[in-house]
Amino acid sequence: MTTMDILRAARGARSALRGAEGERRNAALLAMADSLWAQRAAILSANALDLEAARGQISEVMLDRLALTEERIAAMAEGVRQVAALPDPVGRVLRTVERPSGITIRKTAVPMGVVAIIYESRPNVTSDAAALAVKSGNVCVLRGGKEAFRSAGAIVEALREGLEGAGLPREAVSLIQDTTRQSARELMEAVGLVDLLIPRGGAGLIRACVENARVPCIQTGTGVCHVYVDRDADLDMALNIIDNAKTSRPSVCNAEEVCLVHRDIAEAFLPMLRARLVTDRAAAGLQSVELRLDSRAGAVIEGVPAGEADFDTEFLDYILAVGVVDSAQAAADHIAAHSTGHSDCIVTADAETARRFIAAVDSAAVYWNVSTRFTDGGEFGLGCEMGISTQKLHARGPMGLEELCTYQYVITGDGQVR
Repeated sequence: MTTMDILRAARGARSALRGAEGERRNAALLAMADSLWAQRAAILSANALDLEAARGQISEVMLDRLALTEERIAAMAEGVRQVAALPDPVGRVLRTVERPSGITIRKTAVPMGVVAIIYESRPNVTSDAAALAVKSGNVCVLRGGKEAFRSAGAIVEALREGLEGAGLPREAVSLIQDTTRQSARELMEAVGLVDLLIPRGGAGLIRACVENARVPCIQTGTGVCHVYVDRDADLDMALNIIDNAKTSRPSVCNAEEVCLVHRDIAEAFLPMLRARLVTDRAAAGLQSVELRLDSRAGAVIEGVPAGEADFDTEFLDYILAVGVVDSAQAAADHIAAHSTGHSDCIVTADAETARRFIAAVDSAAVYWNVSTRFTDGGEFGLGCEMGISTQKLHARGPMGLEELCTYQYVITGDGQVR
């Protein structure tokens, strides 16, 4: 089917999803989760073909992002079940107004309609997006990257079998068959067929969607995420946070890319940082982190001199830009100049310094003594997320069920006329 054929079929399924009761949508989600697990062999076989084709074409970190295992498929299925267990967002009354005329106005949450997602080589996004869409009464149109096309196709087939088994149309979850830029352009221009477009990927994809989309588009941001270590920080805590934020999964958008250190503790802390991320990891047989240092950090420890773009780069790899700043305000100023507005952190024992930093940093998620890796729908209690929005209108931060709903006014009376 062509992209437009798929979109028209998806549009045709919209009323069935919108009209389905919450219990029926939940039953469909549980069936989708069971089908994912039942078809794990087919999904793993498809993923093996994707991995074979991608080796030598993408980095080892990105290969890990693409790879599926039985454990990861089990986690995907469990994520769908967690979404099913969440409160139904559809039909919530957001506000009630009784007017002197006798009419009652209820501002009520309703589904968006057809939600299209353009994403890259993360197969788990396929099931996360589908689960959130179905739970919120939306139809989901997925356009994945070519590296994960076979994996996404097998996952969508499993999800569709679950939908059909629960009596909902297969077209509620669809996968675009064309992985060229043409299909992305068609989604961006599908006025009347797509109600919301969500790009989830690198800076180039997001910029192309924001600049060219004729349909409503959410700006999900790249993650140039910062950790600032204040002069009053617990240095061991700071090391643990930075280690987790940088190395636990460097290929994701909530991974740390920049470390800023207060000048008063730089001579004590920077050698500790290098030992933890470079020397200790090498000794343990793990990949060391390449430290790209500004001139002040480079005067304290060995590393690679930072280039002009290093403090503005989402590396998605074992690379960390490191700089020394004069104060918490200087750190906030640096973040204002270089952050993508995703997730930024201060490590400090001083509550007043933390308060001022949080007030000054205009990001979707601001952390105090917590790793940036928590910017995630599951960790925020949303089940999973459709993406991380770095814009300010409609949605900001992890996008869960509420962000996939719009609202309408429902007005009731007993014959009033104006």
